[in-house]
Amino acid sequence: MNKIKKNDIVYVLAGRDAGKTGKVFHVFPKEERALVEGINYVKKHARKTKQDQQGGIVQKESPIQLSNLALFCKTCNKYARVGINVLADGTKSRYCKRCKEVI
Repeated sequence: MNKIKKNDIVYVLAGRDAGKTGKVFHVFPKEERALVEGINYVKKHARKTKQDQQGGIVQKESPIQLSNLALFCKTCNKYARVGINVLADGTKSRYCKRCKEVI
């Protein structure tokens, strides 16, 4: 079970955007990367393909390594390490290791 999932709020631990928070909108589990809104922008040169589409330098998000992200706990209001509980019915849940609150 991945500790970071889609629609989670994450905190960036390392890299150019260290200290920023953002919302995950796509996770690539095989590559161990995630796309985070507003984090790890790159500039890409795009060619004009249609009459209505504009070419030039486009700025877009690039995937960031999952090891550089930490889940942001809303109750602690800090980034937190995540633990996984297996419940009696067999389902799994994530919890903050600092405040023991279920995420």
